[in-house]
This record gives sequence, C-alpha cells and structure tokens, in this order.
Amino acid sequence: MNTAKTFLLIMLLAAGLGCGYSKPKTAMPAIAKLDPASTTAGSGQFQLEVDGSNFATGAVVTFNGVAEATTVVSSTKLEATIPASAIMTSGSVPVAVTNPGSGGVYGSMGSVASAPMNFMIN
Repeated sequence: MNTAKTFLLIMLLAAGLGCGYSKPKTAMPAIAKLDPASTTAGSGQFQLEVDGSNFATGAVVTFNGVAEATTVVSSTKLEATIPASAIMTSGSVPVAVTNPGSGGVYGSMGSVASAPMNFMIN
C-alpha cells in the first residue's frame, strides 16, 4: 500500500473507533419546597420561591399549567412571579419546573418537567 492509502485507512479507523457519540442527557428537575406554600385568594401578585435540584439555565416554573416569568437563581433555586389573576379562586394548584431541551448536531433532546407539587390558595 502506498503512504496516502495507509494514511487514509488509519484515519477512517480512528474516526470509526473514536466517535463514541452519546446523546446529552437533560437532567430531571425536582421540587423539594415552595415558599410560600400557600396564599389567600385575591391577595395579589407575589414572588414564589421554588427550591429543589437540577434546575437548568432557562428553567421555567408552571403554575396551574401556565408558564410564569422565572428567574434562575441557581441550580437549586428559582423565583417566579405569580400574577394576581392566577390566584383569584381558592383550591390546590400544581406547580412544576420544566428544564428546556438541548439541541445538537444529531438531534435535540426534549424538555423535561418535574413531578408537580401542590400549592394551596386559601
């Protein structure tokens, strides 16, 4: 074999053996605590602190199924502004955290949401 063919064969083998591609994993967020854990119906807009784990940059808090304005403080703390219109009637509403999906050359991973935690509106 000549040098060019040998070099090409070695490069093809190295590319095939060294590829090792694996899809990136999007971590599953988890809620440990809501602060406050409840509020009074009709009391007005408030700031909800969500403590937990695996909160990604761009994570969003959903309050009763509606994505709310969210600030990612850290991977364990989020702050969401809950509007007065979301707490007009009493009852229990689910709160969840959704991490955004990740993109990539080989396709994207979808977003992942935490198990919901109930918030009480008295």
